[in-house]
Amino acid sequence: VQLQASGGGLVQAGGSLRLSCVGSGRTFSSSIMGWFRQAPGKERSLVALISWNGDYTYVANSVKGRFTISRDNAKNTVYLQLNSLKPEDTAIYYCAATARPWAIDVRPGQYEYWGQGTLVTVSS
Repeated sequence: VQLQASGGGLVQAGGSLRLSCVGSGRTFSSSIMGWFRQAPGKERSLVALISWNGDYTYVANSVKGRFTISRDNAKNTVYLQLNSLKPEDTAIYYCAATARPWAIDVRPGQYEYWGQGTLVTVSS
């Protein structure tokens, strides 16, 4: 699976963005998809996960109620809707994929495939 993330940008606090991650390869539709983020000087952390068919999702407590993950397998795309953005959401956002069975695994090393990252900057 090859992944291409897009949709980042500069937004004021309280604003919204929608990130997209387009995948290629026949295994995309059977893969767990996730979004991680990494702020300067911090470790990469899990933001959200979605199962292959969208039946299961996970959103980190820090963004719960503000971020939503979804996917469209017909378009080989996973989305992350970011609402009510805060300056502390500023980070590079990465999409990731794993062919493992559904599990909420926060460890980046457990994901085999990664996109190149898209920068989200939230100004106060």
